[in-house]
Amino acid sequence: MKVFSGVLFLCVATFASAQNSEKPEDLSELLQPILKKSSVPSLATMAIVDGEVKGSGAVGVRVKGESDPVTVDDKFHIGSCTKSMTATLAAVLIEEGKLSWDLTVKEALPRYRMHEAYENVTLRQLLSNRGGFPKDVPRDIWSDAWKASGKGQVQRAAFAKAMLQLDPVYPPGEGHEYSNTGFAVAGHMMEILMKKSWGTLLKEKVFDPLGMSSAGFGAPNNDRVNPQPWGHSKDSKPIPRGKGSDNPAAIGPAGTVHCSLPDLAKYVRMHTLRELGPVLKKQSSYDVLHHPMNADHGYAKGWIVTERGWGGQVFTHTGSNTMFYCTIWFSPEKKFAGIAATNQGDAHAVCDEVIGALIGRYLR
Repeated sequence: MKVFSGVLFLCVATFASAQNSEKPEDLSELLQPILKKSSVPSLATMAIVDGEVKGSGAVGVRVKGESDPVTVDDKFHIGSCTKSMTATLAAVLIEEGKLSWDLTVKEALPRYRMHEAYENVTLRQLLSNRGGFPKDVPRDIWSDAWKASGKGQVQRAAFAKAMLQLDPVYPPGEGHEYSNTGFAVAGHMMEILMKKSWGTLLKEKVFDPLGMSSAGFGAPNNDRVNPQPWGHSKDSKPIPRGKGSDNPAAIGPAGTVHCSLPDLAKYVRMHTLRELGPVLKKQSSYDVLHHPMNADHGYAKGWIVTERGWGGQVFTHTGSNTMFYCTIWFSPEKKFAGIAATNQGDAHAVCDEVIGALIGRYLR
């Protein structure tokens, strides 16, 4: 993923400050000029200030070439922004005394054949992209994952078994490489030990307590009763829900969640405020989730940690299944968070521009 520089914030236009009201400010006028000069079908955004949604908006269409407009409550796929959710789930289970950050792959998956280098890789390392796995999955294993069917847990088992037998691309714990595999294996470890699927656990431990009723897995449903945005390829071709409309379930814990932006804002708010409540009950959990194992790489547990003049230490992640795109930025110091999403892949620049506009509007 690409992290845009502080230069962007010097270039964004300055907008009038939001009016104080209980109802979030409609940001459609902010989004319209950004959408107009882009190729994406739609844009949606949400700004959180001091724990409250101060602005939200959605413009464009659910399907390129059609007239059905997107709404603020529509569901967008969040891709790799799923990663921090999987790490948060781990923290919940650790608080409950059911796992530990130092749980090893061998302890969780004792019956799996694996390269000896992976045996002592910990949950903490897997969720920090320090487990030794490559960024790119070998073509044959990736092809098998795309062809697989059946329950997600079964698909993740086959994927984990295949990847764990490969040579690591660096000594686990000593290097760093952004990887979907580490999160997929970590999620599978949790579901094996808890005897519930990763998706069920995430719903029970994170989504339900936060009231994220729109959250689900795979591409958003596209039916006549409840129409939702379709994903679009980077050349704006609409992709209907079905085979090939999302990442394989094998890497679900790394990137298959969808939800509405109001629901995503509940989750992002929790991390921005380091809020103790129905999900996490210990500040020490945030200390681990928000702290990189190696400051040189700046990757915590599903969050990139960096510095920006507008927010001090800030946290960010982008996500894409190549058909949707989502960007999250938040500053605990400023108690500010911005979310931008679209139903087209390869849209980092346009989503970055939306985040920059939010910062110009709310953090002048």
